[in-house]
Formats: sequence, structure tokens, C-alpha cells
Amino acid sequence: METIIVERREDGVVSVTLNRPAKKNAINETMWDELLEVFIEIGESTTDRVLVLTGAGDAFCSGADLSGKVDDDRHQLQRMHHYNRVGLALHAIPKPTIAKVNGFAVGAGMNIALGCDLVVASDRARFSEIFVRRGLSVDLGGSWLLPRLVGMHKAKELVLLADILSAAEAERIGVVNRVVAHDLLDAFVDDWARRMAAGPPLALSMSKRLLANAHSVTLSEALDAEATAQSVNIASDDTREGIRAFLQKDKPVFKGR
Repeated sequence: METIIVERREDGVVSVTLNRPAKKNAINETMWDELLEVFIEIGESTTDRVLVLTGAGDAFCSGADLSGKVDDDRHQLQRMHHYNRVGLALHAIPKPTIAKVNGFAVGAGMNIALGCDLVVASDRARFSEIFVRRGLSVDLGGSWLLPRLVGMHKAKELVLLADILSAAEAERIGVVNRVVAHDLLDAFVDDWARRMAAGPPLALSMSKRLLANAHSVTLSEALDAEATAQSVNIASDDTREGIRAFLQKDKPVFKGR
């Protein structure tokens, strides 16, 4: 990979680092391609259990790179559809995903962070839906994600004014799950990642999907989906292992089957 670093551990935690620190990890055409490739790969992997997404240097991601020349003859709408595939591929990963926000996350960088299941931010992090300052409208799923996270009126405020949010304010309004001291960020995220990587992959995946569908189904449909998922769990080795460990006061070892 030219613009990202992928690191895999034996416990199933895979870290993806946006690696253009001189550009505050702005996403160029190569990075869009590489992110799409790696997100699909992680989604299909039988050994990856948790994704941690972060940025190199002192930024998470400053959004799309607006400075570089695009060397292809695609219409801009075609390119936007390609970028959207990255957001969809991240959302479709059937495993827990954590954004480890170590610095600025603005524009598409903010929305790629919000596309993760959990967002943990350094107290040095800053967030902004900065698009209108560049003469652009919100993209990479921000119009869908923000109202679900903070409500419609707050989402409009964030998008139409494009203010810079401190980490503390982002936590207060529900944009991030936790804010921790910068020096503790790695250890905190690693703890969450290890705990989820040790969890039951089938149950985690189905719980993630149930929650993702929550705004598009009725209560009756949600209950039916939960019943189906639970039936799959009960027939699995992992549930038997979980019950065995509970009865024997032991630590379960889940294998995803």
C-alpha cells in the first residue's frame, strides 16, 4: 500500500493508518482506491475481528485532497460514486470498527470516522463538517449519519455553519463515544479492540446489523430479526462455549462458528 499502513495482530485486531502525514492524511485518488480494497478485504476476512482506523502524525484526516490533479477522464459524478463505495464498504464490514481520532477530522475525514461503529478521540482532536467553507456540500454519508447521531437541527448547525468542534463538545453532543488524554489514546482504544476481538464474532456481527437497521424497521420487524439472529447463535459452537464458560466460571474462547 502506498498511502495506508495495514497491521494485523494474532488476536484479530487489524489497524489501518491513513499515511500521508505531510498532507494531514488528506485522501487522494490512490488512498480512495486502497481504502476500498482494504475495507472489502477486512469484511471478507475469516481472521480479522476488529478494525481500528486512525491517522499518521498529528491528524486523523483532513478530508479529500483538493490540491492534487486527477489524472483520469471520469466525470466528477463517476468519481463521487467511487468515493461513496469506500463509505459503503466501511459501513458493510460485519465486524466492530473503531475510529481512533488523534487530531483533526474534518470534511470527509470526519464522516469516515463517524462511519465507524465507535469513535474514540484524543483531547487534542478537532472535528468539522468543513465543506461549505470550501464551496462544497456535505458528502461521504454526513447527511445520513449526522441526523441519526445528533438530531436534525444540530446536524444542520454543524453542516451549515461548519464550525470547528473541540473533542469535549463532540463528546457532549454525541459525535464521539469517549474523549481521553492524548497520551492514553492508544492504550484505551487497544483495550476496547482487544475486548471485542475476544468476543463472539457471529453475535457481534448480527448485533451490529440489527442496530444498523434500527431506523428502517418497525418494532415487530426488529423483534423478528432478533429472533432469527438468536436462533443462529443458539445453534453455534460459540454460544455453547459461552454457556460452558459461564457454568464453569471460566473464560470463554470464541472461534466464530
